[in-house]
Amino acid sequence: MDDALAYLGGQWAWGVEDVTSDVAALDASGRWAVVLPYDGLPTCVRFRHWSLGLAAESSIGAWSGPAVSSWTSSMNAEQYRDAVARTRVEIERGEVYQANICRVLRAPMPDPHQQDVAALFTLLQQGNPAPYGGFLRVPSIGMHLASASPELFLERNGNTLKSGPIKGTGRTSADLLPKDEAENVMIVDLVRNDLSRICETGSVTVPALLRLERHPGLVHLVSDVVGELVTGTGWPKVIDATFPPGSVTGAPKSSALRLIAELETASRGPYCGGFGWVDADAQTASLAVTIRTFWLEGADVLFGTGAGITWGSDPAGEWRETELKAHRLMSLASGIWQGEVP
Repeated sequence: MDDALAYLGGQWAWGVEDVTSDVAALDASGRWAVVLPYDGLPTCVRFRHWSLGLAAESSIGAWSGPAVSSWTSSMNAEQYRDAVARTRVEIERGEVYQANICRVLRAPMPDPHQQDVAALFTLLQQGNPAPYGGFLRVPSIGMHLASASPELFLERNGNTLKSGPIKGTGRTSADLLPKDEAENVMIVDLVRNDLSRICETGSVTVPALLRLERHPGLVHLVSDVVGELVTGTGWPKVIDATFPPGSVTGAPKSSALRLIAELETASRGPYCGGFGWVDADAQTASLAVTIRTFWLEGADVLFGTGAGITWGSDPAGEWRETELKAHRLMSLASGIWQGEVP
């Protein structure tokens, strides 16, 4: 497919007016699709048309996913367990309290003519509906991304800013451990600190702490952090204060970022960044944390998965968590998903 298309916030978007890597444009005018990669420059695409319906179904192509056996990981099980063990050593030394360690999976696409992320997103919607799911397809700049993200990075309504960090994952609530609650609370403190840098003094609150959210095949612990932006604060300052998201980095954030750079063996690319839309005129926005997300690089499709590591982490258990997070979505992308695993 050659035409740019997106689905974000329940609306279809088409007709590109502008493309820029300058996030200051998000304060100007129009409604933008936004990708803030963990590694690399931002992509901001202003679309002319936004609608609840799509005029032409022919705008969506086909998806022929990779063979499930063709996926390779930037870290195998032994390497990942070693990275978890090393993180625990750094925690014992007091260098970091928590760090999110990730790996990136890659597979060759079997047919270059059947790799439309719009069609992949349709599969994700059917098999793994997510509150912040969407896709962005802009072939002219090589942007092909489809997401089933369950996590809110930033929501804006006027000067009110909200974040919804996820920490704690299991198949059922019985799988959640005390370390999951501790991990969530640590990241909530980090997000509160990030928002306090750009919000009015005393305005940052936590209206919900450790609430349980159910998603297809998984449960998560989620907290809400809300603050009132200092009047006149633009998107460059907001992103500078809050990015990368605390839930996919760690605490303290600066120490976690250094450890991540040392231990991870592949670029995260757009994974663990931000993805969504910004309406400059209405001063509203919704950006997800770019997890449970596929993107194309050349003839390959990529997907990231990770886990938050604390002193209470078990290396083998954290590897299993990365497998759990990836299994359903990779099966959907490969066309073999048959329902819940017993």
